[in-house]
Parts: sequence; C-alpha cells; structure tokens
Amino acid sequence: MAAPAHSTGTRAGRHAIRGDDLLQWRRQQLNQGGQAAGLDWLLDLEGGVGWQQLQHLRLHPETLLQLQVPLERLEALWQRHCNGQEPLQYLVGQCPWRDLTLQVAPGVLIPRQETELLVDLALAIWAGAGSPDGPRRWADLGTGSGCLALALALAWPQSQGHAIDRSTEALRQAAANLNSKGLEHRVQLLEGEWWMPLQPHWGALDLVVSNPPYIPRWVWRGLEPVVRDHEPALALVGGDDGLEALRAIASEAARALAPGGWLLLEHHHDQSAAVLELLRAGGLVEVTPHPDLEGQWRFASARRAPEQP
Repeated sequence: MAAPAHSTGTRAGRHAIRGDDLLQWRRQQLNQGGQAAGLDWLLDLEGGVGWQQLQHLRLHPETLLQLQVPLERLEALWQRHCNGQEPLQYLVGQCPWRDLTLQVAPGVLIPRQETELLVDLALAIWAGAGSPDGPRRWADLGTGSGCLALALALAWPQSQGHAIDRSTEALRQAAANLNSKGLEHRVQLLEGEWWMPLQPHWGALDLVVSNPPYIPRWVWRGLEPVVRDHEPALALVGGDDGLEALRAIASEAARALAPGGWLLLEHHHDQSAAVLELLRAGGLVEVTPHPDLEGQWRFASARRAPEQP
C-alpha cells in the first residue's frame, strides 16, 4: 500500500502526515493481521507517535503530526512482523524496560516486564540490609541483554558488578547497553557457564541475581512462533523439566556466595516448590518465594548462612 497522499518528508528527516490519514493507515494494517497493541508499540517506538498522541488524533483528526520515519518503513516492519512472526523489538532494535531503553537484536533474549521485579526485589532486600551504597560485589548470571546488570549498576554506583553469559552474542549486546550509560568500567563481562567465570571471587559475592533458561523443552515447542522461532533457545530452554540451569546455580551457591550473601532467581510460574527445594538442598537458608505481577510465585530468594560471631 502506498503512503497516504498527505504524507510528506521534511528537510529535517521527519515526515508530516494528517491525523485522519494515519488513523486510516492504522486500520488498514490491522485488517491485514496483527494485534493493535503491537502496531501502536511500533508507532510509538519507531514512528514517535505515543499512545496519548494517538488518542488525541481520534478527537482531532485534522491535526498535522511528524513521524520519525517514513510511513513506508513502518509498514514494511509491520508486514515482516505479521508475515514472518519476527519480534518487533528485533525489528526496531530496542526494547523499553523499567525506565531504560535497551538495545536488542536476534540472538539475545528480549527482556520481559516481569523480570523488572527481580531488580525491585534486589533493591528491597538490600535496603533491608541497611547498606545505602549497595553490596560491595554482585553478579548477574546469564546476563543476556545486560538488563539486570545495567539496572543494578545504575542503582548502586559504588558497587562492583560482574555479568556472565555463555553466549558471545549476548555479551556483545550487554556491552553495548552498558557502554551506552558509561558503565563499562563498573561491570565486568565474563564468558562461561554460570558460576565458573566467577571462581576468583567465590566467597566474596554479596548478591547474585539470575533469570536463567527455565522453560521445559516440551513447553518451548508449543510457544508462539514469534518466541520459539526467533528468540534464542539457549536463553529459554532449561532442559526437559526446565530446572537444568536452576539446579546448576543452586548447587554451587553456598560456596560462591559470601557469608550472608543473597541469591535471587526468576523461574517458571509452576516451579516454585521445586526451586525452593533446590535452594534448601544446596545449603542455603531463609529460602522464600515471591510473587509476580499476577500473584504467581515467579521468584525465589535465599542466602548463605551468615558467619557466627
């Protein structure tokens, strides 16, 4: 479909269009498939037309607005999403998360909204510990895009962080996101499996967070193509029962954490009992489940026993 007649490029690289023409284009795109929320997300992130502005156009369709990119580009991206099930985040190269805009690309897991709560849990636990500067040394196991590491480094500018992943692609993406905030010197990127790259710091890690692969293989096979066929299985599939990575993390935690150090995990919505048992079997104490935004047990916290005075 050609762009509406009222769409024109400007010398500044922005593209003028009447509100009624944009609304008509939006209806035409939705008639060809896809979800309205996804198209509005694309209009916002790539086109620069936010939700409130879109509502304004419905009341004042004569309004002239400026798109950040040509309408033809938005349409091409939308059709790739609808026809090939490519994630919109990969197509535009970014993903809003907490108060950040992260760079994302194929080969790296797209950060989810529920994972934001893992940061909130870490901040709450450490606030309860009474140290305003945060932990002295912390780590993020399976960092992916670096979302958790970035959020923690921004929250605790006095601390030293380590971000671990076995994927070279993921570490490149994490480096780009950390560098964008000038944090490359405060978070060390390490390639390898879970605790192993951190061996020089075993016994000195005050806090460790992880959103590991936890989807059972049989569940992953039934996921929507937009996830199953495009996001890395390495970051999603946790073995036949989904607990493979969680077992590996829980089994070494008591040795790797500092005395009194905390481990915080995200897991599948139906794995809480199994994960809590893994943490107890690993020798950790104060093992506690935590809910997600829908009230399902999605997170777990535990710690290495503090040294006795």
